[in-house]
Amino acid sequence: MRVRLATVMADEIVSGRNVQVTDFHRLQQYLKSSLMKEVPSIGPGRIIRRKDDGSLEYLRDDLTIEEPLEIRIGGKPLATTMRTPGHDEELAAGFLVSEAIVRDRSAIAGISRDGDNRVIVDLARGVKLKLNSAQRFGTISSSCGLCGKTSIEEIRQNFPAIESTNVRIDIETLLSFPEKLRKAQSDFARTGGIHAAGIFDSGGELKIVREDIGRHNAVDKAIGRAFLDGLLPLNRHLLLVSGRASFEIVQKALAAGIPIVAAVSAPSTLAADFARESNQTLIGFLRPPSFNIYSHIDRVILEERQ
Repeated sequence: MRVRLATVMADEIVSGRNVQVTDFHRLQQYLKSSLMKEVPSIGPGRIIRRKDDGSLEYLRDDLTIEEPLEIRIGGKPLATTMRTPGHDEELAAGFLVSEAIVRDRSAIAGISRDGDNRVIVDLARGVKLKLNSAQRFGTISSSCGLCGKTSIEEIRQNFPAIESTNVRIDIETLLSFPEKLRKAQSDFARTGGIHAAGIFDSGGELKIVREDIGRHNAVDKAIGRAFLDGLLPLNRHLLLVSGRASFEIVQKALAAGIPIVAAVSAPSTLAADFARESNQTLIGFLRPPSFNIYSHIDRVILEERQ
């Protein structure tokens, strides 16, 4: 029987029969400017690994941290999401945008931390929070950004479809995105257990990249950064996610005004249908040299460069 585990690093040599230690890590350089975190996102663990030849190794394993984050507006709890610590203010901002709670940057006066696992959003003077029954969230797991909702009507938010734009992307540029995102995934390189979301401009430059154990959180963090910088709508940008493209990912992109959504894995039927309705280009299985286009093919220049 063969057991496959995450990327690991040797901690110390342990004496004993049939036990040895190996260092698996090599030094790498990563895009740092958009990945710096103010709190740790990776924690240590210890494992016994059985190798193909039957020998055993005692190792230190890098594990992705998963902890709850409570988002409050003023003194009122809004939602609790399971996330990887880091960029929590961006996560809160992106969550509010993607859930149609705030739409303008001027609506937020500030976001502050209250301990390690709580952020408080202060609305600008005169801005009133109005939540309907579709916006009562409860606890959201790291694997499901929609788990706090009780019906399909609650899942669909009132965002306008993308207006027709002349933004287009050529094949060569599109195929370069997965490698650029992978090189910027420092936490995934260490743990093998974290999602990434990258926002690219139409020229192919990676502008923002964020990682989280929940793929919806990674998207919220990236969108939240752009929102706090006053860059929305991102109507000349592309969102790339490292996993599959679910409905919630496409919807969050729509909230940020992103016309092109790409994923390295498959989309769902609901995601594809929603992209068609919202005038978004949806690309799946973006694994050079191939990809699939599921909606609004006109934004991809299919002719090869001469």
